[in-house]
Amino acid sequence: MPHADSAMIPSGLDKPAFWEHVHEQLSYLLDGQRNWVTNLANASSLLYNSLLAFPEFGTGERMVNWCGFYLNSELFPAPQLTATAKAETQDDQPARLLLGPFCGKPACQLINVAPGRARGVCADAYCQRKTVLVQDVDAYPGHIACDGETKSEVVCPLLLTVNGEEKAIGVLDLDCLALSGFNEQDQAGLEKIAKLVVDACDW
Repeated sequence: MPHADSAMIPSGLDKPAFWEHVHEQLSYLLDGQRNWVTNLANASSLLYNSLLAFPEFGTGERMVNWCGFYLNSELFPAPQLTATAKAETQDDQPARLLLGPFCGKPACQLINVAPGRARGVCADAYCQRKTVLVQDVDAYPGHIACDGETKSEVVCPLLLTVNGEEKAIGVLDLDCLALSGFNEQDQAGLEKIAKLVVDACDW
């Protein structure tokens, strides 16, 4: 089957069946690949295009207008600096998430997650290590508006277990044009997908 056909959605699926289908298709796409950039790129594309093809969201007023990842900046290649520059910047870098693979309009490049300075839905999901489901982003304290058309949002943390300790390494973020665009069924499906993505990659 061509890779692009992974985003085709059978007719007649209810929402739990839709998320099971997407999870299954993503597991096939990720099989045999451990690079996190490659896997997150395919994951964001599959999610985005599957949601466009699913009638409950589609391309109209309930469209999911952004789907992608933010990752802990430590996962990205470090810039090539002189020894002096490294010494000057080493202690000044705040904890932050950087924009990773996504589908949708251009987005915020970084999100501050340093203690006392973190704000927004992605920062809260990352710092609290739990999914944040927002029915009205304009009513959410500290919301960062990357796209003014977004009305609701769901963010799932990417949780990696290292030496028996669970830590957040990033988030999976989805935006919707409609108020109350996501519910607990979406949250459950996305949390399974977030775990699949984490387990499928070498970090």
